Amino acid sequence: MPTMLDAVVVGAGPNGLTAAVELARRGFAVELFEAGETVGGGARTEELTLPGFRHDPCSAVHPLGIGSPAFQAMPLARHGLEWLQAPLSLAHPFPDGSAAVLTRSVGESAMSLGPQDAGAYRRLVAPFTGHWDTLAQDFLRTPWDGLPKDPYRWARFGLDAVQPATLLSRRFRGEKARALMAGLAGHAIAPTSGIATGGIALLFALAAHENGWPVPRGGSQAISDALAALLREVGGTIRTGVEVKRLDELPPARAYVFDTSPTALARIAGLGGAYDRYRYGAACFKIDYALSGPVPWTAQEARRAGTVHVGPTATEIDAALRAAGAGHAPKVPFLITAQPSIVDPTRAPEGRHVFWVYGHVPAGWEGDATEAIERQLERFAPGFRDLVLARAVAGPPQLAARNANYVGGDIATGAFAGLQTVIRPKLARVPYATAHPAVFLCSSATPPGPGVHGMSGHHAAKAVWRHLRAA
Repeated sequence: MPTMLDAVVVGAGPNGLTAAVELARRGFAVELFEAGETVGGGARTEELTLPGFRHDPCSAVHPLGIGSPAFQAMPLARHGLEWLQAPLSLAHPFPDGSAAVLTRSVGESAMSLGPQDAGAYRRLVAPFTGHWDTLAQDFLRTPWDGLPKDPYRWARFGLDAVQPATLLSRRFRGEKARALMAGLAGHAIAPTSGIATGGIALLFALAAHENGWPVPRGGSQAISDALAALLREVGGTIRTGVEVKRLDELPPARAYVFDTSPTALARIAGLGGAYDRYRYGAACFKIDYALSGPVPWTAQEARRAGTVHVGPTATEIDAALRAAGAGHAPKVPFLITAQPSIVDPTRAPEGRHVFWVYGHVPAGWEGDATEAIERQLERFAPGFRDLVLARAVAGPPQLAARNANYVGGDIATGAFAGLQTVIRPKLARVPYATAHPAVFLCSSATPPGPGVHGMSGHHAAKAVWRHLRAA
């Protein structure tokens, strides 16, 4: 008879790796199984275009990673993780050649919005700046997990965070500030009129002021590799190239933890229709470029920013997001772009660059948005196409094939819509537990949601070790 393990983790994305580390560090016997040949999930790095060009197929910039309470409690730097900061965290260019920016300086960021809105921006972020540690612990959690660390600031943040970004933006008079907030809210891949999209925008802005929006040296794979090295150091075992289709294919264990979509978990663990009401959202159309030089942004600020949002007005951004959610490919997409090679020379041969961009399209869409994306880029970086050496294109079907958690190309593993925005994957006191007492869910379908921060894995691990201690 094989020795019974304490926990088996399925899926080696950042949450699965974090859950495995958290359990192994507490002395539990842990094995992790990953279908891919390497660990990583949504945090990988590959040569997608040409030799020597290292691209991040999924996540690239990590404002919540550097500020994650889970990651901060781990010695990841000892295992090779090094954060690199661009001179500007974010630039949001406009047709006149100017740009709104986010930097570590609240004052500099505020002034980029123009004199009519600089004061309003300062007032919006002032109650929370300098309090990232407690704010992150309180926001990146499930509301049912005890009292917040800073109840006053948590409640005050909540009053702003629950608002749609469109309502939060009414504090501003100018289009620059409203476009900046809409772009930040667009990371939720939902219309900016949706509940709690204001909280997404505010959290990303505060992250820029506190810790910046960094990239890992060498690519996002460095995060996953550091977590995997730490897991092995604390006694965990990793088995790659093993696709799990049924629970009984796994070794005997006291608990099973899944870094998968809820529907995949239900299929593997035999939970029937437990998550039939869980909804997936709009998808992304992603392009990775190998370039002969840096992107020729008209706005000088964009040339120094690690992340650039492309959408000149809040109305245009919201229209693109609404179109994707309604099943229409947007003619003028809102783009989220990253240019890691401006601070990380390991990503491309000398003098060359990698560039990362996605727009929003309907779930499962099989069309080609390359022309629409490049037309939008040319509006703000004339001559961009002339620099393209190669491109790797991934629409929703390709994204879903790369990562099974991205159902229909939804990189958030679940729609930000209605109550599901704040209650994922369904209403439960312990959202990581399932109808099977020994089966748990730890993916970004659980609180606090998507992003490479490991907090879903961290909280799921807490639920698992409480179960193991009580058994």
